Amino acid sequence: MSRRSWLFVPGGNEAKLEKAAGAGADVIVIDLEDSVAPETKDKARKLAQDWLIAHRLQLLEGRRMARWVRINGLETPFWRDDLAAVMGTQPQGIFLPKASGAEQLQALSAEIYEHEQRSGLPINSTQVIPLVGETPLAALTIPAYVGAALPRLAGLTWGAEDLAAALGATRRRDEHGRWTDALGMVRATVLLTAHARGVPALETPHPEFKDAEAFAKVAQGAAADGFDGMLAIHPSQIPAINEAFTPSQEKLAEARAIIEIFAANPGAGAVSFAGRMVDLPNLLQAKRLLGIDA
Repeated sequence: MSRRSWLFVPGGNEAKLEKAAGAGADVIVIDLEDSVAPETKDKARKLAQDWLIAHRLQLLEGRRMARWVRINGLETPFWRDDLAAVMGTQPQGIFLPKASGAEQLQALSAEIYEHEQRSGLPINSTQVIPLVGETPLAALTIPAYVGAALPRLAGLTWGAEDLAAALGATRRRDEHGRWTDALGMVRATVLLTAHARGVPALETPHPEFKDAEAFAKVAQGAAADGFDGMLAIHPSQIPAINEAFTPSQEKLAEARAIIEIFAANPGAGAVSFAGRMVDLPNLLQAKRLLGIDA
């Protein structure tokens, strides 16, 4: 199933929950963390539970819409209650915010395992994606995800806003629109680690959604840099994300042609194609575009 666009929806906002399924996102992430005040956590859990049950078999344009939940961080007193409220609804996955390393994911996985057993779910059927690098210390642990025993790991993403706040940074990008050094380093480390691990890399949300043209460039840039999808905070961002992360028919046709020409030249390390030389990295990229195992 395609997972290009991940729309975060406040778990305590009934109006936004009602509209979420019609946004066109590949994945809806019900947020029980930052968008929900401590005094309304219980209400949000109940609303999230009702929504997840109602949309368990939701189909959009012939495709299944994935249902995920962002729980509260493991350093809070809320996360166990979050899991207890949503695991019986069989969400496809759990987002862990402010993840401090692989050991924390293993602790979360153990808790999820208990819920899977009680609910009669297949073991490891509930996936997990950590938001990494939201604090300076967590940022330094990102490469450790490559070799850690994490069978539930379904991707890596990062949080530019939280990291900037932790650093006391007053800007995220420079005057040319490029990420500042620290944020750019974390972004690149997430991208490299995800590819090294063989899981999707998801771009951080972009807080500005009213300038559609500017946002489209951000989404296209993330796709061009090698990210597999992008988090969204507003339904208006979904069309641009879906377009940016959907290969054009021309690119798909070129990928098929590159695979065919290598198949016709077994053992070749490089071949001539469309007036240029393509080599094995180009072949791997073509297979990845078409979803073919290398």
